Amino acid sequence: MILKEDMTVVAQRKLAPDIFEMVLTGEMVSDMQAGQFLHLRVPDSSKLLRRPISISEIDRRKKEATIVYRIEGGGTAVFSQLKTGDTVDCLGPQGNGFDLSVIGANQTALLIGGGIGVPPLVETAKQLHDKGVAVTSVIGFANKDAVILEEKLRRYGDVTVTTDDGSYGQKGYVSAVVDNLNFRPDAVYACGAPGMLKYVDKKFEKHPHAYLSTESRMACGMGACYACVVHLKGQEDSRNLRVCEDGPVFKTGQITLD
Repeated sequence: MILKEDMTVVAQRKLAPDIFEMVLTGEMVSDMQAGQFLHLRVPDSSKLLRRPISISEIDRRKKEATIVYRIEGGGTAVFSQLKTGDTVDCLGPQGNGFDLSVIGANQTALLIGGGIGVPPLVETAKQLHDKGVAVTSVIGFANKDAVILEEKLRRYGDVTVTTDDGSYGQKGYVSAVVDNLNFRPDAVYACGAPGMLKYVDKKFEKHPHAYLSTESRMACGMGACYACVVHLKGQEDSRNLRVCEDGPVFKTGQITLD
């Protein structure tokens, strides 16, 4: 069920250049699942479309949710100026999140993230860890300055960081680490840039429990306008799925990645 609520800003801080973490409180937190997103209205009458931002952490006891976003334009720049006590018109929680029911205690999960795709993996790692799952995270960034959420992920398992230029962690892409893992994960959860998702999709295409969280430009965010469609593999001309309603999480091998 999609709810509409004016959520209140509890705190906000800058994590890296142009990347901010915002904590919001509201009743809809009780309905949130790992991998879902919020559709936020920009508090500026000149900005008509809402902005979809993934949920990074969920604290049902405090009724708080944390989102992490990057300034991409005027709308997200407005978000970065919000202060404690300000309110944000939110629709959510929206979309289908990561399926965590397929894995349990004493099994292994591999989390793969890139850049601003890392935030939804934090709540995923937390919930898996709480179930007794051994979590391994591999996260990649352009450079040292862009690294975010490493320490939070380390609370829940092993973490390897890669940077394109080698300024921090292991030089190269996440694929170099994943290709050399010495175990086969029982479940895989990934979120990041299209190139990274294509790699994960190909490598784990036949894996029974491998999932990709995708991003797309959205308009209504509720499945009515079909502005965020993706195509089913093998059915590109006959059937579409909507990222906002049918996703943003899809199984590997399910959709065509542009």
